[in-house]
Amino acid sequence: MTAPCPWLPPAGDVALSWRDLAAWREDQGETFYLNCLTYGQQLWLKNLPARALLAVDRALFSNVPASAPCLKDYPLPYATIAWMVQQPTEHFTGNARVHYQHLADRVRGPRAGLIRWRAWAAWAVVCKANPKLDCDERHLVREPSVEDIAHGLAQHGHPSEASQWQQMLGKL
Repeated sequence: MTAPCPWLPPAGDVALSWRDLAAWREDQGETFYLNCLTYGQQLWLKNLPARALLAVDRALFSNVPASAPCLKDYPLPYATIAWMVQQPTEHFTGNARVHYQHLADRVRGPRAGLIRWRAWAAWAVVCKANPKLDCDERHLVREPSVEDIAHGLAQHGHPSEASQWQQMLGKL
């Protein structure tokens, strides 16, 4: 059996699906955030690491306010992403580095600034946590520095997000 991710909530007794997350399309706050993380844990335990990472992404890009109580127990999932890409698995994981590189460069919409910098922050985490993952050399994009990412998070993220991300990145 796959070990549960220590950074995610317990899988719980109620099985979730993408349909459950779709029900929160208009309200992507605290409950949505926790459901995404719980669903990520469920997918992880089913040996579906790529899908688990996508569920964690949905939490990362949700509209949970900095004051949400859930962030005390389950902070923005940068450490979760690092843990996931470091785990050995025989199951399809995709390439998280390429995933975040593409996502950060292509995001659009009203919250694009926040999502872009969180995607770059996740990209930096993946690069450090699993340096064996290759970039997409055919996708020409300027990869930002850690300082650029910290500045973007400070400008678009939660008040202490940039410093918390840098502290977590320094522990890798």
